[in-house]
Amino acid sequence: MKVITIVGARPQFIKAAVVSRALKERGIEEIIIHTGQHFDANMSEVFFKEMQIPKPTYNLDIHGLNHGAMTGKMLEKIEEYLQKERPDVVLVYGDTNSTLAGALAAQKIHIPVAHVEAGLRSFNMQMPEEVNRILTDRISSVLYAPTIQARENLLKEGYQSFNIEIEVVGDVMLDAALFYAKQVKKENKQEAFFLCTLHRAENTDNLERLSSLVEGLNEIHKKIKVILPLHPRTAHVIKKHDLTLEVETIEPQSYFGMIGLLQSCKAVITDSGGLQKEAFFFKKPCITMRDQTEWVELVENGYNTLVGADKNELVKAAINKPFDQLNFTDQLYGNGDAGIKIVDSLIRKFS
Repeated sequence: MKVITIVGARPQFIKAAVVSRALKERGIEEIIIHTGQHFDANMSEVFFKEMQIPKPTYNLDIHGLNHGAMTGKMLEKIEEYLQKERPDVVLVYGDTNSTLAGALAAQKIHIPVAHVEAGLRSFNMQMPEEVNRILTDRISSVLYAPTIQARENLLKEGYQSFNIEIEVVGDVMLDAALFYAKQVKKENKQEAFFLCTLHRAENTDNLERLSSLVEGLNEIHKKIKVILPLHPRTAHVIKKHDLTLEVETIEPQSYFGMIGLLQSCKAVITDSGGLQKEAFFFKKPCITMRDQTEWVELVENGYNTLVGADKNELVKAAINKPFDQLNFTDQLYGNGDAGIKIVDSLIRKFS
């Protein structure tokens, strides 16, 4: 059996690494196509070696374009390599333009598509990611849902009537967190602190939202330290609008760096999708500066609090929420064996 994996960003490499290890363990040939969607100068030889991630077979170097041009160029180039390699199945991850382009290219030439992280929904069609994930789900042959809620989303949309298989396998990012945490030295910080990230366009591109969140974070910092790895885009917008950010800012962190901070922090404040889950993996409460989240099970079970861009709600959640009452016993994302479950399923279906 031959598998082609499509990736386009650092988080997708980390997810794909989980399945790649399982493919190698089972003796399955894998070819990795990196679209280049999120250009990352830090993805050097050292990155692949430290993270034990296979280097891409093909790098398309497509980035810096608008959504339509980017997806179109990816579709053209991916199809070319699929025609050349003729895999038994194409693996795509998550909700990027690379994900959709890979699924479309494969479907057009009748190669089965397996979508990892299927069934997630924010129910906000203004998000490009929501469009990508919905379309990718619909044209896939098998959907690997990370949670029961993700499967329920698919069933509510009528997927039981389609010729598409759905399997709940758990979350590959839990596999990754457990694997890489063993290699990370915990940050030795004596003082309690919140780990914060703020970079989502819905916040940084809206001055009213951004101003409210900056004010809220500054107020929290006066009581409990807030450490913020500052995204370059966020730094640029804050400077452009002459906002005063009084929290402790540090350089953007590697995945290993973020794990170290996660292991040491009191709680997480974020507008990131992935960090909401990673907070749970490391048994940390989370406050999310968004109006919706794909990870509704975290909210429903009290591990995550949605505050939107409301300064007062943000401060109240950070200062008054009884974090110590959470016991993190729910296995919402599986047992850390999603990768091997996916590969064994692929062998059964496509060998």
